[in-house]
Amino acid sequence: MDEILTNARLVLDDRVVLGTLTHAGGVIRDLSEGVSSLPGAVDLDGDLLAPGLIECHTDNLEKHAAPRPGVVWPDALAAALAHDAQMATSGVTTVYDALFVGGYEVEDDPRKHILPTLAAAIETGVAEGVFRIDHRLHLRCELSDPELPERLAPHLGRPLVGLVSLMDHTPGQRQWRDVAALKRFMVREGLAAADAEALLARRMRLGVEAAAVNRPYVLDLFRNAPIRLASHDDTTEAHVAEAVESGCAISEFPTTMAAARAAHAAGLAVVAGAPNVVRGGSHAGGVAAEDLAREGVLDALSSDYVPSSLLQAVGRLARGPGIALHEAFAFATSKPAEMLGLADRGRLAPGMRADFVRLRFVRDTPVVASVSVAGRRVA
Repeated sequence: MDEILTNARLVLDDRVVLGTLTHAGGVIRDLSEGVSSLPGAVDLDGDLLAPGLIECHTDNLEKHAAPRPGVVWPDALAAALAHDAQMATSGVTTVYDALFVGGYEVEDDPRKHILPTLAAAIETGVAEGVFRIDHRLHLRCELSDPELPERLAPHLGRPLVGLVSLMDHTPGQRQWRDVAALKRFMVREGLAAADAEALLARRMRLGVEAAAVNRPYVLDLFRNAPIRLASHDDTTEAHVAEAVESGCAISEFPTTMAAARAAHAAGLAVVAGAPNVVRGGSHAGGVAAEDLAREGVLDALSSDYVPSSLLQAVGRLARGPGIALHEAFAFATSKPAEMLGLADRGRLAPGMRADFVRLRFVRDTPVVASVSVAGRRVA
């Protein structure tokens, strides 16, 4: 049966308009301006009705699986269900769960060990139909880890894998190009200064050696696969050139304006962190995502480590000069959909999947009233 949602501020490709949306069978059937008087029409009281958000890189699942240092939750599916619910109530209807393949912070990084159970939990949840939203897998390949090949091998061919990122957290480059800042960070995390210095020296040595071997290995595996490749933390124009040569389509979280400009000019989709927008800058000293948006070199936002930040970032971008509300929403809807090859979602238009979120802003804070995936209310 058709469901008619009316008196809604519809977030369309080119404007926000008061109107009516009709959907049936999981698909949007019709859009029209004005308020419907048809019997059974649901009055949304002037709330925004936006396309469901598309999240390409979130660490949130790992937070539920390893909620505290040294603690691994014994039920991976329960952790995945909690993550799924949080993403849904944040307005996300399609998520690429980023799973860390390898590790770099400490020698016994727990993320090395929870990868197999988390990947299996996501596959189980999808197969059993217990998730609220659509889940895909994003493999974050840590090139600086000497054990990367053996940790990656069991996950080759998983049907849910849709995105692979090439990450290199070797101290002295990219996100951690300032080694002194990284050392201060490690000390704040509880390491003694001498221990931090010794660990940094070891990571620098092993990272350079491992990345030289792992980069061509990963590229050989995925270069011709129907999977998007992303370069992570591009800092220089040389990094971008390397990404282009490697066949990457995405530049995730470039740390400098120069890298973002180069990536945009080269045709790579530039992804920035929504928490960066909300906080007014990067926590690691990188370029401000809002500056990328004003410069016209931003293509998509990712909630990264705070699921609710996507809608907050949309609101913040739309409050400033030069970016309209529908344009701000596009950074979390239509643009990531295009970037990831998802032709059936990310827009409110006839024939598109009926993924949408009803919300309003209260004192600049987004308040989600409901979320629907393929026409079914999930939050």
